[in-house]
Amino acid sequence: MLESNKDSAKLDAMKRIVGMIAKGKNASELFPAVVKNVASKNIEIKKLVYVYLVRYAEEQQDLALLSISTFQRALKDPNQLIRASALRVLSSIRVPIIVPIMMLAIKEASADLSPYVRKNAAHAIQKLYSLDPEQKEMLIEIIEKLLKDKSTLVAGSVVMAFEEVCPDRIDLIHKNYRKLCNLLVDVEEWGQVVIIHMLTRYARTQFVSPWKEGDGLEDNEKDFYDSDEEQKEKTDKRKKPYTMDPDHRLLIRNTKPLLQSRNAAVVMAVAQLYWHIAPKSEAGIISKSLVRLLRSNREVQYIVLQNIATMSIQRKGMFEPYLKSFYVRSTDPTMIKILKLEILTNLANEANISTLLREFQTYVKSQDKQFAAATIQTIGRCATNISEVTDTCLTGLVCLLSNRDEIVVAESVVVIKKLLQMQPVQHGEIIKHMAKLLDSITNQSFWKNYLKRILFPYLQLVNPSQSDFDSPPLHYFCFCKVPVARASILWLIGENCERVPKIAPDVLRKTAKSFTGEDDLVKLQILNLGAKLYLTNSKQTKLLTQYILNLGKYDQNYDIRDRTRFIRQLIVPNEKSGALSKYAKKIFLAQKPAPLLESPFKGRDHYQLGTLSHTLNTKATGYLELSNWPEVAPDPSVRNVEVIELAKEWTPAGKAKKENPDKKFYSESAEEEEDSSESSSDSESESGSESGEPDEEGDSSEDSSEHESESGSESEAENKRAAKKNSKTKGKSDSEDVDKENENSKTSDSSNAESSSIEDSSSDSESESESESESESRKVTKEKENKTKQDRNPLTKDVSLLDLDDFNPVSTPVALPTPALSPSLIADLEGLNLSASSSVISVSTPVFVPVKTHVLLHRMSGKGLAAHYFFPRQPCVFGDNMVSVQITLNNTTDWKVENIHIGEKKLPVGMQMHVFNPIESLEPEGSITVSMGIDFCDSTQTASFQLCTKDDCFSVNIQPPVGELLLPVAMSEKDFKKEQGMLTGMNETSTVIIAAPQNFTSSVILQKVVNVANVGVVPSGQDNIHRFAAKTVHSGSLMLVTVELKEGCTAQLIINTEKTVIGSLLLRELKPVLSQG
Repeated sequence: MLESNKDSAKLDAMKRIVGMIAKGKNASELFPAVVKNVASKNIEIKKLVYVYLVRYAEEQQDLALLSISTFQRALKDPNQLIRASALRVLSSIRVPIIVPIMMLAIKEASADLSPYVRKNAAHAIQKLYSLDPEQKEMLIEIIEKLLKDKSTLVAGSVVMAFEEVCPDRIDLIHKNYRKLCNLLVDVEEWGQVVIIHMLTRYARTQFVSPWKEGDGLEDNEKDFYDSDEEQKEKTDKRKKPYTMDPDHRLLIRNTKPLLQSRNAAVVMAVAQLYWHIAPKSEAGIISKSLVRLLRSNREVQYIVLQNIATMSIQRKGMFEPYLKSFYVRSTDPTMIKILKLEILTNLANEANISTLLREFQTYVKSQDKQFAAATIQTIGRCATNISEVTDTCLTGLVCLLSNRDEIVVAESVVVIKKLLQMQPVQHGEIIKHMAKLLDSITNQSFWKNYLKRILFPYLQLVNPSQSDFDSPPLHYFCFCKVPVARASILWLIGENCERVPKIAPDVLRKTAKSFTGEDDLVKLQILNLGAKLYLTNSKQTKLLTQYILNLGKYDQNYDIRDRTRFIRQLIVPNEKSGALSKYAKKIFLAQKPAPLLESPFKGRDHYQLGTLSHTLNTKATGYLELSNWPEVAPDPSVRNVEVIELAKEWTPAGKAKKENPDKKFYSESAEEEEDSSESSSDSESESGSESGEPDEEGDSSEDSSEHESESGSESEAENKRAAKKNSKTKGKSDSEDVDKENENSKTSDSSNAESSSIEDSSSDSESESESESESESRKVTKEKENKTKQDRNPLTKDVSLLDLDDFNPVSTPVALPTPALSPSLIADLEGLNLSASSSVISVSTPVFVPVKTHVLLHRMSGKGLAAHYFFPRQPCVFGDNMVSVQITLNNTTDWKVENIHIGEKKLPVGMQMHVFNPIESLEPEGSITVSMGIDFCDSTQTASFQLCTKDDCFSVNIQPPVGELLLPVAMSEKDFKKEQGMLTGMNETSTVIIAAPQNFTSSVILQKVVNVANVGVVPSGQDNIHRFAAKTVHSGSLMLVTVELKEGCTAQLIINTEKTVIGSLLLRELKPVLSQG
């Protein structure tokens, strides 16, 4: 079906294949058949093919590399969707070897006319950075250019790339801050969230705090050593009113409309921005929007309520008007109920506590036991925070002790224990109040006995002679099965064991019986109780305590065993007892600090709201902390776009009269930039010349040269060189380049539809006649050479297109514009017309032939027959497209090996092999060398075949090093530079090498390069540049290698070739060799 001529059949086949992948079935065997359909004109088929390739690219790296050229062609497709999809798939191939190709593709896509393609380029930056972090500096340059893009489609994606790659480079945001603030409303929702979070961090580093109030010394205070004048200066400084930075106000004002967004993430992002950077008096507007989000699904409610819980701790007044919005509904899940309880607790005050307590009484009766327990804890916190209702809350908690639910009773015991510990003075009053409730509880009630167990120790604590119960209530202690409650009661008895001498020993006796069946938490408290009684009442409890310690010594839990050994050594005196034994009583019976009942959200305010770290209450991977407000605001002028300085560069200074028309033209453009308009296109200006966006033109002119033609100091020299080279450029190349520049000049910040129309016009303009393009080329050349006033306008137009690369300020204003075409750009234009190699370039003899051999067949695997192969670096006699391989066969056996020949061949598609003639016999300990020819098709794929004898066949394979796929060529330095100029852009890969100075001598570099690759040496007129040339055996494509020594211990390795995969492999081989000593 994939081979069918009908798109419907292919589409059906691809759907089935993707369905197989979704079910977990292996479809990698179909890779070659699927790749063929990448060239299909049906978009739906292409999309499915891309899905398939992304799935198997990482697993089938060799097969994925075969499709690289297809994607490279698709990157130049006239359809923007295809270009973007090709880039997306290329960046999804997680193969480190194609990193240079991905980098070049991203560079070209970042200068694409379509904002959709530029958006995908920003997405690809993050993928490439995760694959190879060493490319960070080059990626930052691309991010810097994309940040200047005024398309709303690109803004969010490039800011996300900025956050992933270089979030600390705040300097990249300065010039784009106001533009991002103004574009924020029109950016897609996903981009709005990213930009808002980034601008929040930016604001915290660039503006002073709007929360500052008149803190410091009061008027009547004065430093001892301060004079009256110094004191007056401090007072004046303190009384100086706070003035908000206009850029700070711009951010707050432009984000306010987004509080009405339908997207919960956007509203939450704006809310956290107002919380972290807005004045406290203005932050209240976010409360209504956040309450509105509580009508969303439970996941959104959970995140919003978590953030409200954090906010409500510090600023209760924001959410008090919406108190009823946080009442719990019966349909709410438990997690939402608990969060709402937390917020209600934070908002509780003297005015609304009575209403909240009535609400809490209803919640305690809930069938959700976890929620009911949380409500009891909430009542305890309210009793602690609001002293007016402490007695009321205690009354309610005591009533809950008669509840039929053990969990509710246990939680009540725990909360009462905490309250009694926090208010020891009021113990007597509390217990008297609890004793009065006993009359209303029947004697048969189990919970009456439960109350006796709680109250009796405290009645003895207040009045030891008082006894309201006929029999000890301790028998009923065993009925309470909730570990926390039992542990709390034991802790209370242990703390007051001296005041209840009759009760405490009996409690210890009862718990000793059930020690082995208790929970670990209860066991620990039993041990503590035994230790305290041993220290205070050893006469009655000595044997009982020793019994418990013996039980704990052999407990299964190591915590209990450790606690037992610790207590025994501390309280039981013996010869090994240390100095701590005499302080045992002070250690166990020390005054315990009262527990602090506070919100679990109190410590989360140091995390940025709305982040994963705030939700988890721990620092998540990739979290960027908010910095503290600066004491003094940094220079606000860094956010001024350098329009004024650029205007000085364009506006004539010394030759004002000669440049009057241009001065008027550019001053208008500068005014538009200064007004922060959405588009800076002056395509309809009076002179009819076209001035495009600096951002986009800067991108489009940087395929091969990133930062040339920016400095005003080199403008004149480059102008002359560019004019001379441009006059030699062929008509077709000029036509394509001029058309491309014209299309770029028409680019403006517009919608997708406008970008598409521009793209269509670009494809149409490329079909113009050669005569028109040649005349246009001559016209531009003439303008540069003559420099007349009549011919100045077209030149100025070209300057505006190519000279605004990075919008960087020029240090010294100059009267004339910088050159229209740099030498590197001229080389690119020449490279568009790929002609055949010159006749002076011919194959030469190899400079060096390595003697290294590779094992083809080990003697153990070959049953005594061993085989080795090496590459003699000579033209193959069997075919011009074949690589010569010499195989040495050795017979290590004691008998003759007969009929040695090549059996079945398993070669990849396109690969060919010329085998050696069969060898009739090989004598014992004999050796013979034979020659073969293999056409590897300019790839490092393995040639697999069988090496057979009369009796056996052995599977062997030959994989060539990338350097052996080349033939050295002889050429002059002039021809080298000419060919190199034609192989730039996507055909160029480079890297930086760091090594010791002694490794960068000419002889060492020559030896290392020719040892790795079969290349010829090109004469060089410069001592710091070493050039090597070769061509691929199969296709004859040139392979140009340049090693340029830089200052210090660094060098740049550059490889230019049409075979980008081979070039990348060779770069990967040469870099470690040149770097090592």
